[in-house]
Amino acid sequence: MVTDPNEFKGVIKKIKDNIQKVIVGKSESIDLILISLLCKGHVLIEDVPGSGKTTLARAVSDSLDCTFGRIQFTPDLMPSDVLGVNWFNQKSSEFEFQSGPIFNQIILADEINRATPRTQSALLESMQEFQVTVDGETRILPSPFIVMATQNPLDMEGTFPLPEAQLDRFLMKISLGYPTEQEETDIILRFHKDGDLENLDPVIDSETIENLGHFSSTVKVTENIRDYIIAIVRSTRENEKLLIGASPRGSLGLFKCSQAKAALQGRGYVIPDDVKSLTNVVLSHRIIPTSNARLRGFASKDILEEIVSEVPVPMETK
Repeated sequence: MVTDPNEFKGVIKKIKDNIQKVIVGKSESIDLILISLLCKGHVLIEDVPGSGKTTLARAVSDSLDCTFGRIQFTPDLMPSDVLGVNWFNQKSSEFEFQSGPIFNQIILADEINRATPRTQSALLESMQEFQVTVDGETRILPSPFIVMATQNPLDMEGTFPLPEAQLDRFLMKISLGYPTEQEETDIILRFHKDGDLENLDPVIDSETIENLGHFSSTVKVTENIRDYIIAIVRSTRENEKLLIGASPRGSLGLFKCSQAKAALQGRGYVIPDDVKSLTNVVLSHRIIPTSNARLRGFASKDILEEIVSEVPVPMETK
């Protein structure tokens, strides 16, 4: 059981160092995925092709001693290809269930927005209730269960927008962005001889993941910090530039992520900067700007920055 902040930081550093054997830079993005992992939340990685989305998701899963399932989403993918199917065994004269790749602990949903909305929606129950129902029979998914999905920008050919209900089930949405000049140089020097990235050995098991998550959930959140989180989320519902504000699931997600962020930095308490730094990645995919706001050039990120700047910041207390 992880009980000491230094021990916690040591385990996190071990995971991060392992991931950075194949990922150059992107320290902040790795931290965000680790925060999502600690909170048992799903993460959506959106960026242009070739920016390292799939490599990062695979590196995280390889660092954990958990069962792994990869689903390549395509327009012809069916819900049964994800969840599984009952088939008739002629030898036993009985129906048997053939489980799909969703019955793993770490799921890589690659290019999730290339599948049709019907197939995308097949993940709704599993992402929220950690179970799958096929032909009226419900089966529990293994723990921990985390979906790491990648998607290309919606203006690219052959993509379908994710349903709002499914977007809300992702704890956070992140973007990797292009590497810096030095990072791109390091990528070429490190991988130009061998196109295949090295295989990573797992550094922690599922029990340790559970312990890390439990430790981060004990980080103290004072009443004024909690009120600060609620004020930010409620402001999204009252903002004239937004058609739909963040849901209560967003409030809870921001609360949990702030605790994990503080734990990653070696603190036993949350400060306002923890909340500020996570507002965009936790809430941006849960809000919908009005058509007028979009025409005026306001993106979700811009509106959230405006909201955070207007909500009074509480005094820091331990």
